[in-house]
Amino acid sequence: MGRIKPDVVFSKGGFVSVPVVLAAKFRHIPCVIHESDMTPGLANKICIPCAHRVCTNFPETMKHIPAEKAVLTGSPIRQELFKGSREKGLAFCGFDDTKPVLLIMGGSLGAVAVNDAVRGILPELLQKFHVIHLCGKGKLDDSLNDTKGYAQYEYIGPELRDLMAAADILISRAGANAICEILALRKPNILIPLSAEASRGDQILNAASFEKSGYSVVIQEKDVTNELLLKTVNDVYTNREQYIHAMDKSQLNNSIEKIVGLINEARKHNRRLNRKQK
Repeated sequence: MGRIKPDVVFSKGGFVSVPVVLAAKFRHIPCVIHESDMTPGLANKICIPCAHRVCTNFPETMKHIPAEKAVLTGSPIRQELFKGSREKGLAFCGFDDTKPVLLIMGGSLGAVAVNDAVRGILPELLQKFHVIHLCGKGKLDDSLNDTKGYAQYEYIGPELRDLMAAADILISRAGANAICEILALRKPNILIPLSAEASRGDQILNAASFEKSGYSVVIQEKDVTNELLLKTVNDVYTNREQYIHAMDKSQLNNSIEKIVGLINEARKHNRRLNRKQK
């Protein structure tokens, strides 16, 4: 801090952020914090008293933060995701444009439950959809490699933006960053959050907030059956315009612009204080 002399510190949380934020506070450098999940994690709980402003993803998070600090901004989204091409996504998977596309993003942790549920109804899904399945490292099913209309990948790199552009609906876990990207891209979706046994329960809360706002349909992992998942996929696709309309009205849009505005505000506020002290 003494060598770089930053005007502002922006923190996304995590244990490595705590000494940085505390050092900034000691040197009277303003901090803007971003809390991704519904409830602040331990690192941000420690850092919030030092913050000039605290950005949140969810309206419900505001009650956990002092009112004069809390700002509903949403999450900053990777800008390359907005540059995807549906045509390139279809071509990458070897699909034509005769069916809508279902994209499944199981995530690396706990992907088995989502993968098994999807593969359990794959024949029925393929009657109506092309299916892109991001199933996680070591979780490919080689017996499905030659299945027409089905493309499975352990991991996707820069092509993700094209696969997202190609998708008409998604099935996903409910990590904060993932669902904010889905919201930003206006993709009707089904969320299957990690269970409380496999996490601190933040995904369950994240998913509940999105469902309450009309952006998503939520199925708890313990409730997933072949029949329920297939019905939900068909229902979400049939009613996709209603979800897109709800996402269009979200207060979580333009998050980067809002966050940059708060960073600039913190910088100007600190300069005013420094001038007064001199």
